[in-house]
Amino acid sequence: MLLFIRSLKQIWRRAKSLHSLANMGKFFLGLFCVIALAAFGIANASEKKREIGIFELKRGDLSVKFTNWGATIVSVLVPDKHGKLDDVVLGYDSIREYQNDTTYFGAIVGRVANRISGAKFTLNGVLHKLIANEGNNTLHGGTRGFSDVVWKVTKYEKSGSSPQIVFSYRSFDGEEGFPGDLLVTANYTLIANNQLKLTMKAKALNKPTPVNLAQHTYWNLGGHNSGDILSNRLQIFGSRITVVDNYLIPTGKLESVKGTPYDFLKPHKVGSRINKLPKGYDMNYALDHGTGDEKVKKAAVVHDEKSGRLLEVSTNAPGVQLYTGNYIKDVKGKGGFVYQAHAALCLETQGYPDAVNHPNFPSTIVTSKKPYNHIMLFKFSAK
Repeated sequence: MLLFIRSLKQIWRRAKSLHSLANMGKFFLGLFCVIALAAFGIANASEKKREIGIFELKRGDLSVKFTNWGATIVSVLVPDKHGKLDDVVLGYDSIREYQNDTTYFGAIVGRVANRISGAKFTLNGVLHKLIANEGNNTLHGGTRGFSDVVWKVTKYEKSGSSPQIVFSYRSFDGEEGFPGDLLVTANYTLIANNQLKLTMKAKALNKPTPVNLAQHTYWNLGGHNSGDILSNRLQIFGSRITVVDNYLIPTGKLESVKGTPYDFLKPHKVGSRINKLPKGYDMNYALDHGTGDEKVKKAAVVHDEKSGRLLEVSTNAPGVQLYTGNYIKDVKGKGGFVYQAHAALCLETQGYPDAVNHPNFPSTIVTSKKPYNHIMLFKFSAK
């Protein structure tokens, strides 16, 4: 800042001897450059001061580690039916690897999760053009979504009856093309034995804007290094899917899962019908608890019969994306283990994908009077 002030003084002294309009133009150009460089330096300094670290919450047998890079879940240690602890999420050994990650391991993605068709949408008569990062479309917020920023740790309570950590991020107007300033928080809390609760909130500070956050953890209940999840038994409480085109963009139609490979209304193995799909599962299910119901209800259950571990996912969101890690290939993870396709599955509770371009979908528009409140509950057990 001192250097900035000195630079301004030097430019002003030179300006006193200037008489021509052209020279005055040079003066103002120089002034603009100094201000821009100073602002950039201040922003960079602020970013550097916000250290990236690892944080742990522990209660009973459940231990969860996080990093404030992307408000990311780094590890989840839970016991199997014999009491043996294993890490059941895919990930890396170092923060640097998370910073270079392209799979969104464990991160909170946004400002809008999933895909936005053509990287654009119209809101209140105004066309907003976004950053396209998957062909012509926007995926998980763009090239620098919420998974690729440093979140501020606003609360960290390691002990007590409800250990918790709260991350916050302020997204600026125009970030990746999205309108309005947005204040986002993610509160991870261990609310009971073997239960992790996540509450994601967002408040529009000056303009209406779409918000659709998702927690993108890759689960393998046998252990992150135990192979694929094709033998896991899965149940999803959604009888319809949002039909997509070849680019995984919703068409606007909802269809029944009955008689299709997407039918998990009753528990069955993930791999029992996966060969009927081109790559695997990457689909949003419309949950049967309804779009106007804000109560937290069960969305999916996964059971790994070998370890006995069982995960129940509940939410107040209208949809859940099932993704079976179809595009994972030769990814070096924790302990040097190399992950391949179907090494885990994701259950990303969310609003419907591309809702900003489909008026018939539940709205994802957040205003100052209508804040965003998304709850997820992860309940672990073994049998």
